[in-house]
Amino acid sequence: MSVDVDEPGWEVDPDDEWGVAVITTVGRQLKLRREAVGMRAAEFGAAVGYGEDLVYKIEGGKRIPRREYLEQADEVLGAGGLIAATWEDVKKVRYPKKVRQLGLLEAKAVEIGLYECHIIAGLLQTPEHARALISAAQPTYSPDDVERMVAARLARQAIFERDPAPSLHFVLEEAPLRRPIGGTMARRRQLERILEVGQLNNVVLQVMPLHTETHSGMDGRIELLKFADGTAVGRSDGAFNGRPTTDPKHLRVLELRYGTIRAQALPPGESLAFIEQLRGEA
Repeated sequence: MSVDVDEPGWEVDPDDEWGVAVITTVGRQLKLRREAVGMRAAEFGAAVGYGEDLVYKIEGGKRIPRREYLEQADEVLGAGGLIAATWEDVKKVRYPKKVRQLGLLEAKAVEIGLYECHIIAGLLQTPEHARALISAAQPTYSPDDVERMVAARLARQAIFERDPAPSLHFVLEEAPLRRPIGGTMARRRQLERILEVGQLNNVVLQVMPLHTETHSGMDGRIELLKFADGTAVGRSDGAFNGRPTTDPKHLRVLELRYGTIRAQALPPGESLAFIEQLRGEA
């Protein structure tokens, strides 16, 4: 019995030129090897456990194959590991282009400062929390796209394993910490994850309490990334059309706003104690 055709891969973003090139090349290799052994698409699909339609999509560069598909194809076609090895290239393009670009910047940064006003920062989200958030979007994403976006968000969290570790600073609003996204138990696990990260030596975490009347981040998130060569990039929903900027004048504005937010938020120790209190109430 074949697997549903929408399960084993993700759609290719036509605007992602590099991603399209990689997936098109892999698809062509799969087709050539299938034809070389004299197998029809339907026969091959049955052998690897997927539908004929999915086989054509992957071979046509319209669908990003998952690792298990490539491994099964390698075995069925007797490729000696050559098809399975393409996963090293495929896995680099399985996430949306914007997420990859953000991940690359975060991977190079030696210092990251992030303020979130409406949600818990993606770098801190648990799989359950991320899945619930993404699934609630309108218009809705397909289950396949939801899982792709969740995986992309979680992949960015590899930053916590970097050596040497970057300096990370988060300012979170109290309201998202109280919202039971994904249910009561999911919220409790999310709070536990934040507390776990907050204990790391390279992480400073602060909470902006609801009783703060107003502050300079009311119009959206702020993100500042600094690099070893002295350069930086920043972005804010409420400034410079929300686009990333490297302009020193713009960066000074963002640093001023972020610094003011940090000064108004609870100190790190009080913030962790507050989150611990919320966990106890969950």
